[in-house]
Amino acid sequence: MRPSVLALVACLACAAPAAAETTTAVRGAPGPGPSKYDKVFVTKFGPRSAKRVLVLMPGYYGGAGDFTLDARELVRRVPGLQVWAVDRRSEALEDTSRFKDALAGRISVQQALDYYLGWLTNPAQQPRFQPLDQAQLGFAKQWGLSLALQDVRRVVLSARRQGKRVILGGHSLGASMTAAYASWDFGGRPGYKDLEGLVLIDGGLLGSFSTPDLAATKKAIAQLDVNGPFVDLLGLKLPWAAGVFAEVGGLAALKQPTAPSAVQSFPLLPPQLKPPIPATNRGAFGYAFDATTSPAALSIIHVQAGTLGPTGDWVDGEVSPIARVAQTFAQEPANATEWYFPAKLSIDVDAVNALTRNAQSDYLDLRPWHRRDVDLPLYALQTDLTRGRVLRGAKRLIAGSKVPRSKSVLVDASSDESHLDPLTAAPDRNRFLKTVVPFLRSLR
Repeated sequence: MRPSVLALVACLACAAPAAAETTTAVRGAPGPGPSKYDKVFVTKFGPRSAKRVLVLMPGYYGGAGDFTLDARELVRRVPGLQVWAVDRRSEALEDTSRFKDALAGRISVQQALDYYLGWLTNPAQQPRFQPLDQAQLGFAKQWGLSLALQDVRRVVLSARRQGKRVILGGHSLGASMTAAYASWDFGGRPGYKDLEGLVLIDGGLLGSFSTPDLAATKKAIAQLDVNGPFVDLLGLKLPWAAGVFAEVGGLAALKQPTAPSAVQSFPLLPPQLKPPIPATNRGAFGYAFDATTSPAALSIIHVQAGTLGPTGDWVDGEVSPIARVAQTFAQEPANATEWYFPAKLSIDVDAVNALTRNAQSDYLDLRPWHRRDVDLPLYALQTDLTRGRVLRGAKRLIAGSKVPRSKSVLVDASSDESHLDPLTAAPDRNRFLKTVVPFLRSLR
């Protein structure tokens, strides 16, 4: 082979990605509803030869795509690490076909918007998205914490069968599920026994979030028969709408950032999410997500990204460039939202706040029985979301267990990060990346 050809081959080898990113289905636990839903989806980053894997669970209304940007950095910075981002079984309910087409350039942003949302104001729109009938999905009222943790355990055990040591983590509600998993009784085996460490990204239990009493829990369960199995985040009686709006907005901001906003004039977009002046796609997207302009009620989607400029375009200036936020929400096959989020899951997570057997856990048949024996190194980071409660909850977990304080890391990023910033901040300003990398390296 000629030297010039050899040089070209070597150059191409250096330019190739270090490891492929793949999304695969993992068989889940048998659950309520058709067996076709007994599966979860795992997006894997990093070398298959890695001996350690960080399994990450998304938060409330979140999807595996939330972790894409961080996962790429983590497998680059931590030798011998894979990251597995988990999508819950409800992701199988989504029709993301036109988003995939738009990302591939087969259709336009406008065609994607028309497909998913245009038919709501124009009944003649074809082709069109066909929302699932909640009346046919009543079984999802039983898709709670126990089933979700059994699904995740299948993922954890899959990694262990491949000879990998597993660190379990999550963001927001996913962090709460992480604390619950470690304490859980899986048929007599505590969850922490299968793990090497815990990573809590702006979430947890023991007072980190809601602390309902038994009466409130019973009321929430009763409301499932009234409101249906899925959370309606925007109050439009369209549980899938929040996920679709986020993905359409991200797609438009990614593909046509400076074009006039494709969604600003859409009548069903809540008024509080619309900029006060004509905006660009990235201007409207930033306005809806930035902590200074997004409604307080939507703090779970807040970032600190910058400001809406006088011309309606977005001006970066804080920790999360708006292009990175758009990239997070405009991706397939693993997107960043959970269009059909099962309400039972959040009810159960709130009910196990105390991480002990009590009236609420018995009422819901939940099994957080092993908190006092958990002996894993712990990483926890908080943003401005909970006003200090995340780290207080982490400290309670350490104090009420065998978690080694000397091997644990607690990070307060509340002065400069909002809830999604650990997932979207630029690498050189991302407090999560800067602090979790040494923690993960220390577990070797």
